[in-house]
Amino acid sequence: MRKLQVTALAVLSSLCLSTNAMAQTKEIRVLLANHPYGDLLKAAIPEFESATGIKVNAESLQEGQLTTKLTTEFATRSSSVDVFMTRPLQEGKMFYKNGWYEPLSSFDFSDYPKNVMSVASFGPKSYLVPLVTEWQVLYYRKDVFKDAGIKVPANFTELEAAAKKINSDSLAGFASRGKGAAAVTQLSSYVYNYGGLYLDNGVAVFDSKPAVEATRFYGKMLGNYGPKGVTSMSWENIMPLFQAGKVAMWTDASVFYGQIVDPAKTQVAAENVGIANFPAGPKMNSPFIVTSWGIAISKQSKNKELALKFLEWATSKELAAKGMLTNITMARSSVWEDKAILAKVNPGLVETRAYAAKNGNPLDRPYMSAVGEARDLIGELVIESINTKGESANLEKMAKEKVAKVNEMLQDTGEYGKQ
Repeated sequence: MRKLQVTALAVLSSLCLSTNAMAQTKEIRVLLANHPYGDLLKAAIPEFESATGIKVNAESLQEGQLTTKLTTEFATRSSSVDVFMTRPLQEGKMFYKNGWYEPLSSFDFSDYPKNVMSVASFGPKSYLVPLVTEWQVLYYRKDVFKDAGIKVPANFTELEAAAKKINSDSLAGFASRGKGAAAVTQLSSYVYNYGGLYLDNGVAVFDSKPAVEATRFYGKMLGNYGPKGVTSMSWENIMPLFQAGKVAMWTDASVFYGQIVDPAKTQVAAENVGIANFPAGPKMNSPFIVTSWGIAISKQSKNKELALKFLEWATSKELAAKGMLTNITMARSSVWEDKAILAKVNPGLVETRAYAAKNGNPLDRPYMSAVGEARDLIGELVIESINTKGESANLEKMAKEKVAKVNEMLQDTGEYGKQ
């Protein structure tokens, strides 16, 4: 009898421990970016908790801080992160090679365009779900164009002519990012439209004649018609200038439209802000369309079943629709086909997205593990070109030197000559 009691107590104890363990696993840790969609998710988390009984410990960080935190925790195998937002073009290759993404074998990816999925997959498996896409567009002042009697530029020749005609001491004719590494993503569409690339099958080629010509044109435009001090400006510096009525044209990512026309932040009426397709270059018109943010499950997560439930909720059509209605350009195709949603979205966003989805390039930077270092090097070329208004006698030589360094990085990481 004594032995039976001991056995029964042992079983009961085991069940209690199992129940306690299950209770503990009804809690997950999620790292979000300080991004409009990260903010939307954070605000909606109480709904998820109420519906599932899963406690979500969410943290929001600036994009650079998020990458640093994830890298440190994953590399030291000290991470308790279950789900995290991630930038596939900036850190995707490194995270995949280090085994930090959990494969998503059961997720349905049928609602995502192929060019968007190209950076979410490695080999036959997908490792992250695209959240937000963005593509390069031309923002312009409708009222300024009307007063000047000019049409929206359809190509680079018209873009320069318009900038030259509009430019004055009080109004910059043209703006785009000029701050070194930050400018690389925006330069990309210019490079593509001249017929160039950053990398070709794992080899750096931005010293080619088309790529150098594109860099010269970009520098010429910003050097002659850009805001003063543009080599220290990224989007967060240019947007306030556009909102203050000090910039007539601005090429940048589509994701900023909602902020540009926010009546609490701008002095330019929404009806005077136009959004158009990025202008064509001498060879083609293939603006970037990229997955700027995705979401993934940590390979080191001890709560993968709960993490998958959160990820499926966070990427749902319902939340994607909410994102669209706050001018967040979501990755799911279905929200771009929903007439009720499109009736409330700026037609320019819809039209430019349709063009980019069909004709765009899914990369806006060198797609490699050491992408940060590569962007720094290309950024030096951008600054040289701006400072010389595109006329630097040293640009070709500089480009060859930077290409050699990027190829060394590719060799060091085993990516040289590989797609």
